[in-house]
Amino acid sequence: MSQFIKIAFGGGCHWCTEAVFQALKGVDKVEQGFVASKGTNDYFSEAVIVHFSPHIISIEQLIEVHLTTHKSESKHSMRHKYRSAIYTFDSLQEKEAKRCLSNFKKQNPKIITEVLPFSSFRPSREEIQNYYLKNPQKPFCQRYISPKLENLERGFKNLLSKK
Repeated sequence: MSQFIKIAFGGGCHWCTEAVFQALKGVDKVEQGFVASKGTNDYFSEAVIVHFSPHIISIEQLIEVHLTTHKSESKHSMRHKYRSAIYTFDSLQEKEAKRCLSNFKKQNPKIITEVLPFSSFRPSREEIQNYYLKNPQKPFCQRYISPKLENLERGFKNLLSKK
């Protein structure tokens, strides 16, 4: 039996982020809601907590998926609500996430995503959790989430779950 650990990601709509991580092998659970960090990032922003098996999918793979499935280069006007971040739960995870992000920034220096310490979580209302799984035919899902999942199929086929 695999041991699951958790890491959190924010960047775009949590409905989209939730669906992306739910599609990956090694991911046991995705909690959709709002995450706050510390200091100047202590306000809640849309995000997900991803529970995963590091024996099946690595933090580096999760970060790469995250960076390529939201606007990780954009400092758009909604960044307060949609902070581009990797939230870590301990110092070892923070070090690993910073190392991975640094490597990706060498390839693309425009990335604005930050590694931040996780502080607190507030779950979304029950009726909007698992949004894509419950509503794949809704216009929002078809317009925004389905294209992200199609990109996953093209770029990360080896990471997709067979669910």
